[in-house]
This record gives sequence, C-alpha cells and structure tokens, in this order.
Amino acid sequence: MPTAVAAPFRFFTLQVTRTRRLSPSLVRVTFTGPDIHAFASDGQDQSLSLFLPRPGQQTPVMPMEYGDGWRQAWIDTPEDVRAVMRSYTLRALRQDTHGTTTEIDIDFVLHGTEPGAATPAGPASRWAADAAEGDRAVLLGPAVADNTAIRFRPPADADLIVIWADETALPAASAILEALPAGTKARVWLEVPHAGDRVEPTTAADAEITWLVRGDVQDQPPNETHTDGTPLALEAIRAAQLPTAQAPYAWIAGESGCVKALRRHLVREREFDRRRVTFVGYWRRGLSEEQLRERGE
Repeated sequence: MPTAVAAPFRFFTLQVTRTRRLSPSLVRVTFTGPDIHAFASDGQDQSLSLFLPRPGQQTPVMPMEYGDGWRQAWIDTPEDVRAVMRSYTLRALRQDTHGTTTEIDIDFVLHGTEPGAATPAGPASRWAADAAEGDRAVLLGPAVADNTAIRFRPPADADLIVIWADETALPAASAILEALPAGTKARVWLEVPHAGDRVEPTTAADAEITWLVRGDVQDQPPNETHTDGTPLALEAIRAAQLPTAQAPYAWIAGESGCVKALRRHLVREREFDRRRVTFVGYWRRGLSEEQLRERGE
C-alpha cells in the first residue's frame, strides 16, 4: 500500500466568497484567502481543522503561528473566547492556469438548525447556516499535496472498492467517487438523514450506489437487538452480494460505532485483509468534538 509522505501543515486565513444549500442537511461554503495559493492537496478525503469565530466575534481568536506550541496556546485561551475548532474534509479545490489554488469548498452538515429540532445545533452548524460573503475563518491544512491527513489510498492491485459513508463523510465519499478512473468496480453505501440529502455524485467508475435514508429515526438509539453498530448500514451491507474480487479495498467513514462494526464485518465475515480496510471515525454518537478531545480520541 502506498505510504503517505510526512508533510508540513500551516494556518490559512480564510474568508467566505459564497454559500450554496445542497440539501436539507448540507450546505457548501466556498472560501478564498490571501495565502490560499499555498494550500495543496491531491487527496480525495483530505482532513482539515477549521477554526470559527464565536458569536459576536468577527474573526477567530487563536494563535496564528503553526508549531509545537500552538495547540497549548489555543487551549490556554479561555474557552468562551478561543476559536471553535472542528474537523472537516476538503470537498474540492480550484486552481488557476498555473496550478495555484484559488478557492476551496467545505461541505457542512447542519444538525439541529431546523425549527423545533430535538437537539440544538452546535456552533459549527450555526455558523455554517448563517455564513455569508466576507465571513472569516482560519484553516489548519496542508502545504504539500501528498500528506499524512489523506487516508484513501487503495493499493494498485485493488479490483473492487467498497465504500460506506454517513452524511459527515459524504463530501469525502463524493470526491472519491468523482476521482475514480473509468472502469473501476465499486460498491457504495451512502447514509443520510433525509431523502432530500441524496446528492448524486458524478463518477466514471463502474459504481453501484445504494442510498440509506434514516428518515424520522435519525435521532433514535440503535435497535436494541443489535449492539454492534447502526442496523441500517450493517444490515444492508451484510445482506449485499459483493462482486467477485481477488483484492478488494474498503474505505468506511462516519460515526465511530458504525465504522467499527462495519470493519469487523468486512474483516471477520467477508474476510477482507485488515490492512486493506481504511476506517475513519468522524464523530461519536452522544459526544461533542470537545468531549472527544478531552478523552484523547
């Protein structure tokens, strides 16, 4: 399997150029900035850290020097003042004729922003729902295209690509599908809260895409008869007949509990080589990103 190149990361000052509501749960925010030309990535699931201002602030409050001490300096800033930090994946970047980055897109999942929502929206959802041209943010991202925050790295001999993603990983999954070469055999499950969130990715691959829509049960706990993950995804993939393959590769990303359950299924029941299953927990049910950070996860 290809090995990631250790690469430098840096802070980028961003401002919003436009927004686009993609679906009931997704909004795309396009950013540019004075140093965005230095941003570089050739991965389809490029991980980023985004820093957002708190209500009443015009710009995020944080250290702007990337180095060993930036995180502690951010932590030492009072919690009600310091920038809100959230993890995202790059949806797309655009470059000029010289190959210099001019804009990047990040897709936000809007949890709890609808009227009467059972669970209040978090700070990132609130910010994205109201984002407008000129709003400011800060990004911690790569300055080298091949870097350690890219995880989708199928081996050269992969003859089947298996993908599962929930709405938090949908931007990365869509970017992956768009980049797959023509003729690549792929079996894909994309899980979203609402039928209107089914934004079909464009792909040249030989991809069979199944949408899993949670509907009105999105905030309910997993079925008690299934203790190893989200039944919707696990049952669908267990019941599926995968194409015959000698060297399959899987990329599964989303809620941590479901990711772990699906990985167990692929390795133990489907007998995938565990080294050929990339699994990424983007969030954990019942815990905020701050709580996960406090637990060291």
